[in-house]
Amino acid sequence: MRPHSTHAALDVALARSYASRRIWSPAVPKGWRLDIREAGDEWLVPPTPSRATILYLHGGGYYFCSPRSHRAITFGLATRANASVFSLDYRLAPEHRFPAALDDSVAAYRRMLDDDVPARSIVIAGDSAGGGLALATLLALRDARDPLPAAAVLFSPWTDLSCSGESMRTNDGRDPMYHASVFPKVAAQYLGAADARHPYASPVFGDFEGLSPLLIQVGDTELLLDDATRVATRARAAGVRVELEIWRNVPHIFQIWAPFMPEARDALAHAAAFIEAATAATHAHRPPMTSIV
Repeated sequence: MRPHSTHAALDVALARSYASRRIWSPAVPKGWRLDIREAGDEWLVPPTPSRATILYLHGGGYYFCSPRSHRAITFGLATRANASVFSLDYRLAPEHRFPAALDDSVAAYRRMLDDDVPARSIVIAGDSAGGGLALATLLALRDARDPLPAAAVLFSPWTDLSCSGESMRTNDGRDPMYHASVFPKVAAQYLGAADARHPYASPVFGDFEGLSPLLIQVGDTELLLDDATRVATRARAAGVRVELEIWRNVPHIFQIWAPFMPEARDALAHAAAFIEAATAATHAHRPPMTSIV
């Protein structure tokens, strides 16, 4: 990934081809059922009834990847939390610019409610752009006065499409996956003429009052480190319960390497425990936490 991030322009077709041909996909867990919809959405259903339902929003800069490319995360999270997972194949840029992805995620959540899935049993999760989208979805649902989900889980969330975080400078060269120069190019693909500081595009600039509890995991060498830490700071100031985990010397969305990487397995186990607690009646009593792992 890193060499491609130095190119003068994004090659959307190449990125999509890479994601569809070369991303490893794990087998469906034994006893579980994978239901692939015509639209590309995926339901992973456990063999026994589950208390939690996860709405998962994949990363990929809003312009590539899919539910299939992120099964290592969704399958691993589902089995550890014994949760049903709906992985949304939202519309991608540049064919579908902001707010298309947000419109799709909000609509998917509302379909769950219409299908009698209780809001208190739903957790919205996502990685990278999908993590930012998950947080933006919370803001949009809160503003529309929809019932909010039990919690949200954000893996290395991209929450600032203006790319103004200090770690864009301090971690440039330390981040093992990207150079900082690629992020404004990716943001332009999704934003078009939209304001990069619009809170539904860059939720770090939003008002966090009344949001559901958040779990945020990020690596200390990531360019997006400050996208995570600033959200945690602002959300806590607004009274939101936040658990922030900063992992040492791991790449962007390291959770996707769970089949091979001990830290990734541990991170998914932490996320599963958070989901189980958030969808239980006692979740409101857990204190906020910041940890360096």
